[in-house]
Amino acid sequence: MNTSQITLLLLITSAVTTFFYVDGQHYLTLDMLKLQQANITIFRNAHATLAITLYGLLYIAVTGLSLPGAAILTLAGGALFGLFWGSIVVSFASTIGATLAFLAARFLFKDSIQAKFSERLKAINAGITRDGAFYLFTLRLVPLFPFFVINVLMGLTTLKTRTFYWVSQLGMLPGTLVYVNAGTQLAKIETLSDILSPALVGSLVLLGVFPLITKKFIENFPRD
Repeated sequence: MNTSQITLLLLITSAVTTFFYVDGQHYLTLDMLKLQQANITIFRNAHATLAITLYGLLYIAVTGLSLPGAAILTLAGGALFGLFWGSIVVSFASTIGATLAFLAARFLFKDSIQAKFSERLKAINAGITRDGAFYLFTLRLVPLFPFFVINVLMGLTTLKTRTFYWVSQLGMLPGTLVYVNAGTQLAKIETLSDILSPALVGSLVLLGVFPLITKKFIENFPRD
């Protein structure tokens, strides 16, 4: 690792360590959100622009550092800003944060991973070059894969940053709308599992797999 990589790694490690040292995850829970909702709403009403700015920066920091709490913050977006503005802020903040995590993983580890496993990764890189956007879109839609894992793993591939950004924003949008909408009815939610029913998960899985199935069908469609 060069000096820049070591510096970035130390900064990330320090930020993550500090988060857990001050028990940051305690503040990003459903119970705490419900408890503080009235106070946060008062602050939002008094300082709307500042509230939305601080919220967006916090969301970017949490997702960029791959910290726990993104789901709670998404609910908070709906509870504080409503479905329309909450969805907009969450969509951009989550995608920017994911892209920062993607770039950090790429900057820190891609060269060493690619150099060490170049032969083994040839097929994967070829697949990413050919179908990367489709695979990423599927992974983003299916709520079975932790998003922070997708961010890091994609950063180690040859996927272009701009492709990662727009596909992530598009692919995460359905889930964002579901959670932000749930946040507008925060009082009715007892656990996060109340939000994603089996039927909804199944629908998102089908929606995610559909582009790949369509692509394979077109590729294998008989031509004269």
